[in-house]
Order: sequence, then C-alpha cells, then structure tokens
Amino acid sequence: MNRMLYVYKSMLKKLHNEWRSVLILLFAIAMLAGLLLPRAVLSLSIAGFVIVSLADRYIVQYIRRFLSTPLLWGMSLLFLLPLITGYWSEDKEKWLEMVRIKLPLLLLPLAFSGKVQQSKKQWEVLAYFFIILITGGTVWSLFHYVQDIEAVNQGYLKAKSLLTPLYNDRIRFSWLVTVAILAAAFLFFQKISREKTAALFLLLIVIWLIIYLHILAVRTGLFSFYLCLLVAAVWLIVKKMRGQYVVLLLSFLFLMPVMAYFTVPTFQNRVKYIRYDAGYFLKGNYLPGGNDAVRVISLKAGRDIMLQQPLTGVGFGDVPAVAREWYSKNYPEMKPEDKVYPASEWLMYGAGAGLPGILVFTVCMLIPFFTKTSHRLWWWMLNAAAAFSFLFDIGLEVQFGVFIYAFTALWWWKWMKQEKM
Repeated sequence: MNRMLYVYKSMLKKLHNEWRSVLILLFAIAMLAGLLLPRAVLSLSIAGFVIVSLADRYIVQYIRRFLSTPLLWGMSLLFLLPLITGYWSEDKEKWLEMVRIKLPLLLLPLAFSGKVQQSKKQWEVLAYFFIILITGGTVWSLFHYVQDIEAVNQGYLKAKSLLTPLYNDRIRFSWLVTVAILAAAFLFFQKISREKTAALFLLLIVIWLIIYLHILAVRTGLFSFYLCLLVAAVWLIVKKMRGQYVVLLLSFLFLMPVMAYFTVPTFQNRVKYIRYDAGYFLKGNYLPGGNDAVRVISLKAGRDIMLQQPLTGVGFGDVPAVAREWYSKNYPEMKPEDKVYPASEWLMYGAGAGLPGILVFTVCMLIPFFTKTSHRLWWWMLNAAAAFSFLFDIGLEVQFGVFIYAFTALWWWKWMKQEKM
C-alpha cells in the first residue's frame, strides 16, 4: 500500500512539473510575442512567468539560490540602485516611473532562480520561435520599405530610418536582429552534422538577417554584430584553432561594410549622414535633429550632472529635470525634442547615483563574463554586444529595452548552461 502511494505521489509530482514546464515555456513565448503586440501582453506575460516560476513551497530555496548566484543578484542591482536613489530624488513621480520600468530587472532574475528548468528541446523551441518572430519582423519592415524605396533612401540623409516593429524602436529591434543572428548561427553549428535541412534553413536565415541589418543601417545593431565577429576571431586566435576560420571572420569584418556601402543605398546614405553630422559633433556644436551631435552633447550633460554630486548623483528621478536645466544653460537654442537623457547607461547611472552608480553598472556588465556556461564563446558574444549597446544607448530607460536585456541574458544563461535546478 505504501509502495502504491509513493508511486502515485511520484506520478503526480512528475505530472505537475511537466505542466509547469509547459506553462513556463508558453509564458516565455508570450513574452517574446508581446514585443510585437500591445504592451499589455508583455506586462501580463511577465507576471504569469514570474508567478508560475516561483509559486510553490520551495520559494525560500529559490530566494537562497538567487542570493548565491552573482548573475541573478547582479542584474537586480540595476533595479535596486535606482530604487535607493528615491530617498534623495525630489521628483518622486518621475522616479517612480523610472523604477517601474526597471522592475523586470528584479522580477525576471527571481523567476529564473525558480522552476525555469526547460529541456534542451524546449529551449530550442523557444529559440526557433524567437528567430522566426524576428525574421517575420524584418519581412514586415522590408515590405514597408519597398512601398517607396526612393523616399526611404532619401530619408537616411536626414537621420530617418526604415519603419520597424516594437513601435518603430529601431535601436532595440536592430539589437534583437543581432541576437537572432547569434541564435540561428548557434543552432546551425548544432545541426550541421546531423540535420542538414534544418541547418540549411538556419543558414539562409542568418544570411537574410545580416542583409537586413545592413539595409536597416542602425549603428547599435551593426556595431553589436561586428563586435560579435571580432570576439569570435579573437577567441579562435587565443584557442589556436584553424587559421582559415580566423581569416574568414576578419574578411567578413572588413569586407562586408565596404560591400554594403557600394550595394545598399540606405547603408551608403547613413554613412554620408554620419560624415555630415560628424562635422558638428566633433566641434561640440548643436545640429537640430542631428543624431550624433545631440548624442555627444547629451554625454557632456551626463558627465557634468554626475560631477555635481559625484558621491550620490542627483537621484534617478531628478536626472531629466537637471538635464533640461543643463541644456537651457549651455545650449539655449536647443529644441525641446533634442533635450534627451544622457545617451549612455553608464552615464545615466552616474548621473543618478554618482561614481558608485558607474562602478555598480560596470560590475553588473562584467559578471556575465565570469559566469560559467557550456558554450562560452556564444555567451560572451551576447554579453559583449549587450554591454557595448549600453555604452551609447539608454536601453534600460524603456520597457522594451529592460525586458529584452534581462530576458535574453537569463534565457541564454539557462540555454547555454543546461543545468538541472
């Protein structure tokens, strides 16, 4: 009788774990789909993912695991530090808004300390869904491009760009395209020896996404992609692997931008605009609507704001108001729409929390490189691209950017590690 009861309980536990695993996968898919659907879908699916991952009697064990895993608590510091600055932020409403946006930086690491223990096949299902989702987004974007090619090409001479998913957030979408390239390339090398058809499909996807990335011509995605190639080349050199692979990667690194310049009108026009804009930002002058000129000025603003309160910063809630004051004082002719946040997450954390903020942010970006995984090269490429993107972007100040960084890094950590927890 006891034996039968034990078997019955074991079957129930197994069935419960299997259903939970399926639900976690479905919520993960829903979160990714939420990038292309109304924002409420993303918020609700995050909530569902967290609840299903943590809601059981082992919650204390999960919290201990969270506290003992540097990758998890390190990511949560990116939420906790802005939260603490609310003590000295005068604009509580703005501070609360910024903290709310960053909440997934705490919730998702907690969730991944719980029952997120998918099988290799389930992680691959999620990866394929992600790749197909982003590829579909690129097709949608190119469809709008071909409606009026000449007008779009000319727009690239005026700091404009293709229409993209994510409510036309081309910076975040370009970075997602780079991640999709990495995911497809990783699966390609996994499948090449035993599943030729799948490998061919993945190779075609990689080629298409690389072409699209150059047509889109957004620097965050392009620089992240080329940085990944450089990391791979350095890895091969250090590991003393086949020299022809190094030569091939370095050839891609130098020849692809040249080929794109002479064959892709949007890419060529983007380069021309950057050269035009450079004449202003190198002199520190203001160019209305100029991406680089405004960006460089915003970096100066971030530096000066941080130096006002180097030990504590002005508080995250007060960064926007203090930045506007700085612009009014130093660039009174600047248009309101060009008075942007300091265009670097490093400087955002420095302005909001002083030099300790920059130190904490740097540590958080370095922790992944000391986190063990089974596929270190792919893991390092992903995190090098993420850290670089934050150098000249404020992805953690917008909902999509926060989710994309947190979920992608944690998903890849579990996927690349394939551990039983």
